[in-house]
Amino acid sequence: MDLMAAVNVMRAPLVETLPRLSAALAGTIPHRALARLFPSCAHAPFQVYGESAGGPGSAITTAEMAALGALVPAGGSWQGRGRLGGTDVPVLALASNIAEPAPLLVFVRSDDICLSAEQLVPAQALWDLLSAHGEGLRTEPTSGELAVSRAAAAARAAAISELVDAHGAALTGLLGVLRDRALDDADARARTVDLAITALGELRSQAELDQALVEERAGDAFQRLADSLRRILRARKVRLDLGKPGAEEGADRLLPADVVNAASAAIRATVHALLEDQGHGPDGRRVSRFHVSWKVGASDLRATVRDDGPGTLSRRSFDTRRLVELLTPLGGRFEVDAVPQWGTTVTVEIPLTPLGTPRHDPLTGLGARELEVLGQLARGRRNRDISQQLHISESTVKFHITKIFDKLGVSSRGEAAALAHEWGAA
Repeated sequence: MDLMAAVNVMRAPLVETLPRLSAALAGTIPHRALARLFPSCAHAPFQVYGESAGGPGSAITTAEMAALGALVPAGGSWQGRGRLGGTDVPVLALASNIAEPAPLLVFVRSDDICLSAEQLVPAQALWDLLSAHGEGLRTEPTSGELAVSRAAAAARAAAISELVDAHGAALTGLLGVLRDRALDDADARARTVDLAITALGELRSQAELDQALVEERAGDAFQRLADSLRRILRARKVRLDLGKPGAEEGADRLLPADVVNAASAAIRATVHALLEDQGHGPDGRRVSRFHVSWKVGASDLRATVRDDGPGTLSRRSFDTRRLVELLTPLGGRFEVDAVPQWGTTVTVEIPLTPLGTPRHDPLTGLGARELEVLGQLARGRRNRDISQQLHISESTVKFHITKIFDKLGVSSRGEAAALAHEWGAA
């Protein structure tokens, strides 16, 4: 396999990944279209590239991909005729064993000629490399990846909801008409009712499958995190205690994939930072135990890491571990509570829903002098004191305060002062 082809594909922007992959494999595997189902990629788990409208490359669904995936062994391949885009076509499917669920790559073949195992080796190796690259981005996401993931996941969820509502309403209306006993031809009506019920069921199954690609159960996500932490701590001979989320802690709650990925990366970064603090205390105390727990609240995920180390780390100690960079795109935050000779506790909180549109700063409409007057007012100073401090007349102070009230939409000095403190003018 040409390693430069792999580099070319991995360095491509997301929208160019499949076109470059298709070009790299066209000589080995002639195909008309290419589709990937990659659950590890939260913001684009399903992509299609190939034939224009009307061909199987433009109408492949996640449900069809999932059905094919059930036929392919992890790390292996499957060849035959499959249903894609509502049409039976020659198909080659490759599954990687790098991640779980297995990333799936499906070719809509140009012919029915079966390829040998030797011919499939380069394609399988390339797909494994790309899967490993995608898994790395999921487990150690950058702030840019998280920001894109959150925005795309929110848009995807909204689109799914709108489609389900629209199609569900249409099918429900159709059923209502067809169930009207005043209509003739009972046999035709009964058959149509069955078809509509089947279509409605398929629609709901499709929506559930699409949603599953961008969400993960809290209990499953925590178990995956625990497995990765065991690999880190095993060689260090450090004990790992787990506060597994139960029913009360939201174990069965579905969490956005970007929240899960960010929380897991933040916990792993925290563990690494605490391990590096070993022996730095005055008594040479070392970490011998970690306790990690998750709790899913009504609006956020709260993760806690506690050790029995020297307890000498400050919040600034975690700057090199990118915790702020990881959490900021999702509106998350973390706190550090270190007690010398007793250990350190780090708490991470991440909202479960996307951040709303940033609030408009109401002070941007104030002039320079008005901001000065507001700052003095927020400090509790009277008009005479403000006049003396800013070297202007009391009547001018009153004029500025009137304009400030009008621009801020407030009616009292207390309301204006509260806004000044909130937006940093005091």
